[in-house]
Amino acid sequence: MSSALNAAQQRAVSALAGPLLVLAGAGTGKTRVVTCRIARLIAHGTVPDRILAVTFTNKAAAEMQERVAALLGKRPPTRPQVSTFHSHCVRLLRRHIRCLGYPASFTIFDRGDQESTARSVLRELRLGETTLRPGDLLHLISRWKSHGLRPPQAAAAAETDKEHLAAAGYRRYQLALKNAGAVDFDDLLLCTQELFARHPGVLDEEAGRFDHVLVDEYQDTNDSQYQIVRSLAARHRNLCVVGDDDQSIYGWRGANVEHILRFTRDWPDATVVRLEKNYRSTAVILEHANRLIGFNASRHEKTLRADRPGGEKPRILQCKTETEEAQVVVDDICCRCRQPGVEPGDVAILFRTNEQPRVFEAELRRQKLPYVLVGGTSFFDRKEVRDVLAYLRVLVRPQDDPSLLRVLNNPPRGIGTKTVQSFLQLSVQQRRHVWDLLSHTPLPLELSERAATAVGSFVTLVRSFQRQVTTRSVPLPELVRQLVHAIGYEAEIRRLYDDPQQQLARWNSVQDVVNALADYETQTAHPDLREFLDDVTLAGREFETSKEEQLRRHAVSLMTLHSAKGLEFPYVYMVGMEEGLLPHHRQTQQDDRALDEERRLCYVGITRAQEAITFSLALTRRKWGKPRNTIPSRFLYELTGQADRFPRSRGKI
Repeated sequence: MSSALNAAQQRAVSALAGPLLVLAGAGTGKTRVVTCRIARLIAHGTVPDRILAVTFTNKAAAEMQERVAALLGKRPPTRPQVSTFHSHCVRLLRRHIRCLGYPASFTIFDRGDQESTARSVLRELRLGETTLRPGDLLHLISRWKSHGLRPPQAAAAAETDKEHLAAAGYRRYQLALKNAGAVDFDDLLLCTQELFARHPGVLDEEAGRFDHVLVDEYQDTNDSQYQIVRSLAARHRNLCVVGDDDQSIYGWRGANVEHILRFTRDWPDATVVRLEKNYRSTAVILEHANRLIGFNASRHEKTLRADRPGGEKPRILQCKTETEEAQVVVDDICCRCRQPGVEPGDVAILFRTNEQPRVFEAELRRQKLPYVLVGGTSFFDRKEVRDVLAYLRVLVRPQDDPSLLRVLNNPPRGIGTKTVQSFLQLSVQQRRHVWDLLSHTPLPLELSERAATAVGSFVTLVRSFQRQVTTRSVPLPELVRQLVHAIGYEAEIRRLYDDPQQQLARWNSVQDVVNALADYETQTAHPDLREFLDDVTLAGREFETSKEEQLRRHAVSLMTLHSAKGLEFPYVYMVGMEEGLLPHHRQTQQDDRALDEERRLCYVGITRAQEAITFSLALTRRKWGKPRNTIPSRFLYELTGQADRFPRSRGKI
């Protein structure tokens, strides 16, 4: 285990007690260190399930579990608790959330549920979308929650008129969630933090489950995660955090780089280990990356050193327009792919904003070069997937009003819009869930015979499948197959869509839900439908990661710089290297911290490259249909050692 580690990695793996900060630069073998350290703890007598390791993605958590299992060889009687922050908090809240007035069977609202609730709140406040859009309200609520602010604190912190309106909306939004027995993603953290603060007994019980806590990607923690970690580790102080402040690029969603910067102030007796030997990129790539990131004043001092000397010198392609930029870049990629051993899957085009890839897609199609746009439409944004999952949520908890209302007459079964509205109005008046009204005998509303029969059939259908869930009389994939057959969903797809190809694609999406359940059952000792729904809701865009990875092997990858973090490619093209794009104009209008994060984003892009990095820019770019002159990015001047020549005006470099 230890012979394959370098000296710095060995120090990190061997420090088994007390607080430990591992500063793991890009490509320095961070995952190996974390997994070897877990295996070393177990080898030295720590009971496996007394170790908690948290990270930010299900993929990272699964990889960590697999590597630990491989290192340990024979299967121990228990396993380390390895999960994402949100998954760990879900399990914890299932045990204790009643203390906060929520049901243990709470629903986790996805983005669609949140937007529906936000629209209702704005209607109650009589605010039009020109004043405050649902997305803007949710953005502000999420920002407040990531900083641990409840509605009263948010109202006190509000400064602008929009923020004051949003604070009023926040209060009503939280009330709507609580009345629905639901939480959103941010609540999973905020409720856990609140439990620890208000119920010391809960904290004692949960912290007492573990002797060691490890946190991966610590630079990405928000204020709630920071407080949760400190609470869990305060007693035993065996806290190991691994991360890189130079790769902190998620400030816009609440991540606070200060947590990793001040770790030794929070834990004065901490051991600090720097991993600086990079096994990914050539020396010349790292030379440019180190030069760039050195312009950030507030950072832990470290310098990446290449395990591979030399390398192809980075190039800068200057083009007249964004159309020419796409042509020149794709031409260059075509030349690359004609070299022996180079495939389209070895290449990535990285951009700052979602508007940039359009011209590159057009050019890649024109030159018949296969490509995949990574991080496009989420699997869970598809109507048919949302429909099936809503049915499953109703089986687990019929009081989930948004899911119930989605499926009540979907596919159509004779419960018209007027009937649905009547039930909804009565539920608001009586403060009762829609299901409680639908399933009441006799029905609390005067309905036509046809509508009353349809409501009765729907209630019977739900109860029938609920019994199967409770008794576990059939495997979960079979249950879903029976359900979609019982509601006639395949016929509904044929009714809605004339194109046979579209019918097939949408029916395949339904089958993908069944396949996901089958995979879940195979990998889980005690399958549970509610747990599956929690997992897929938390996974979000990760659900299709395996498909994207398969496509990437054979196609050029187009992705944002944010999406590229954690990935690597032999050949990387960073396009749109202009002021206003990178750094983005919204960030340059703020303070130095925002500019520092843009510089870290550029640094992340450079350190994705293994063999060669190419930068490109357009000297003019269209805005509202008219060509506008651009300014080359200040980062190009910094990484090439010409920072003093940055013109802050138009011109070539």
